[in-house]
Amino acid sequence: MRTGIATVCLSGTLKEKMQACAIAGFDGIEIFEQDLVTSPLSPEDIRKTAADLGLGLDLYQPFRDFDSVPPELLKENLRRAAAKFELMSRLGMDTVLVCSNVATAEIDDDGLRAEQLGRLAQLAGEHGVKVAYEALAWGKYVNDYEHAHRLVQMVDHPNLGTCLDSFHILSRDWDTAPIEAFDAEKIFFVQVADAPKLSMDVLSWSRHYRVFPGEGQFELAKFMGHIVRAGYAGPVSLEIFNDVFRQSDVERTAIDAMRSLIWLEEQSAKWLDANSANGNDGAGSASAGSPAKAPGRRRYPMELATLPKVAEPAGFNFAEVKADDTAGLEKLLSQLGFAFEGRHRTKDVQLWSMGQARVIINEQAASHAEPAIAALGFDVDNPVIASARAQQLKAPVVPRKVQADEEVFQGIAAPDSTEIFLCQGSPDGTAAWTHEFGDGLAASSGTGAVIDHVNLAQPWQHFDEAVLFYTSALALEPAPFAEVPSPTGLVRSQVMQTSDRAVRLVLNLAPLIQQEQDGRDAHHKSYQEHIAFAVDDLVATARAAKDRGLDFLQIPANYYEDLAARFYMEPGFLATLKELNLLYDRDSSGEFLHFYTATVGSVFFEMVERRGGYDGYGAPNAPVRHAVQYDSLHPDHARR
Repeated sequence: MRTGIATVCLSGTLKEKMQACAIAGFDGIEIFEQDLVTSPLSPEDIRKTAADLGLGLDLYQPFRDFDSVPPELLKENLRRAAAKFELMSRLGMDTVLVCSNVATAEIDDDGLRAEQLGRLAQLAGEHGVKVAYEALAWGKYVNDYEHAHRLVQMVDHPNLGTCLDSFHILSRDWDTAPIEAFDAEKIFFVQVADAPKLSMDVLSWSRHYRVFPGEGQFELAKFMGHIVRAGYAGPVSLEIFNDVFRQSDVERTAIDAMRSLIWLEEQSAKWLDANSANGNDGAGSASAGSPAKAPGRRRYPMELATLPKVAEPAGFNFAEVKADDTAGLEKLLSQLGFAFEGRHRTKDVQLWSMGQARVIINEQAASHAEPAIAALGFDVDNPVIASARAQQLKAPVVPRKVQADEEVFQGIAAPDSTEIFLCQGSPDGTAAWTHEFGDGLAASSGTGAVIDHVNLAQPWQHFDEAVLFYTSALALEPAPFAEVPSPTGLVRSQVMQTSDRAVRLVLNLAPLIQQEQDGRDAHHKSYQEHIAFAVDDLVATARAAKDRGLDFLQIPANYYEDLAARFYMEPGFLATLKELNLLYDRDSSGEFLHFYTATVGSVFFEMVERRGGYDGYGAPNAPVRHAVQYDSLHPDHARR
């Protein structure tokens, strides 16, 4: 699949955008008109720069408001078009995007539109240019891709074809199956964009909320499947209008964009394979990026490569917190009932455990660093294959020095810089690497426990990138997102999880918080994150922790009055909840009990008990936690 991206997707100058696209590995780019007009580079310079970077110049866009106009305006439009075609010759580009008219259209007549588009096609042919006509979702008279295609057929000129844009089609809920009947030679260009499902006008939705494939809710694999079946073999190019992307680091955004197309290519191959069983032909899939076709399967001009296949993680292997001063962390873990298992024999690292829940405290390269979640380990079937897949998806490799007889972890970096280690899982939940902390590890005190979920705060500019990263590289599935009120604004919460809930990762897009300019490193986290551990008996765990002097997050009495109004419960049980600062929730499937510790640095811990089939996180209690934490971390505000 030939990959492309429109320069409008990225921040920076045209030269910076081109360099970033080359680094990310794109085959070609679309040059957005404004990027060229504002560039100090001449068209000849741009052409040479693209050639030097190995980038094709696939599309010049857009040419607006051409059709459905009176004769005097058509004359002016043709003059404009001729000037742009001459410019494209200097650029070495042969395809221009022409959008259906949204502003100057006055005459709703397909015959007139076909005549005017025919004159444009004839002029384009004289300059060696192809015109890709696109139906905008908010076009005045033409807003349906099938309508645009009918106009192309009516004109019947070799220099006029159609551009199919997933956003303009899927935002209007148009059926994509008719694409398969299109003449592939008349599909001049394909643009893809994803988006969240929103209830708003299509123009605003398009201009501000498009995202890369895999970061929204459109059925892009199905859309691409129909494109492939039609016989199209040209570029598949991203056109994303997004306020966040255009403010973010250009190279990083380009890499995220490339990851999304790699993911889409794989998902499209899977869709074709799945639908070939229904009597439809599917495109061949490939292994590790090498296209291959199964015997007897129909071949299509566009070959779709896939990635090494991996199963979803079997569970958490460990969670790692990095800190300079570890006293507060050690005290919290001890009070919760974790056992100190020892120090690593070659590294300045501690291991604490309770049952199958393992926490590493890393003191390496942590000078002046407040405690913060630094890494997560996941049990996978084959760490090497899982790492190879992640690297093909542009995930940065995390180096880790090891000595003889030490576990070799496969590590990659998540978008928020959290290190992700892919570990060899074992059926009994043990971890082979623990022998590096001593051969006779002490038995964990307290009840058995597992890591239930980990809550990570995401920088505003990398939230969508994180969703795609965990979906594509770790096979986690996103649940519907929620918004939780806090004293500093709404917190967007996105759960990523495995089908069996053995791994639950909660990504929070926190409100922007003014950070102090006191020289702290760039990895300082101004928003709290936490690790949650599941136990069989939370009341017993809480009582034992209280006896050890644990500093619980103090829950206000008003909460328990409200709890008694929302749920019927025995007075003695309610008194126990209040005594131990436990929070409670209930639904039709079961019950949820949990409590929180105080915060150390940017880290706190949660202990939970799930009863029955309860599958949530105590969402009604989240605003209480946010408010209490805010008061405890900002005592001056609380006294006002």
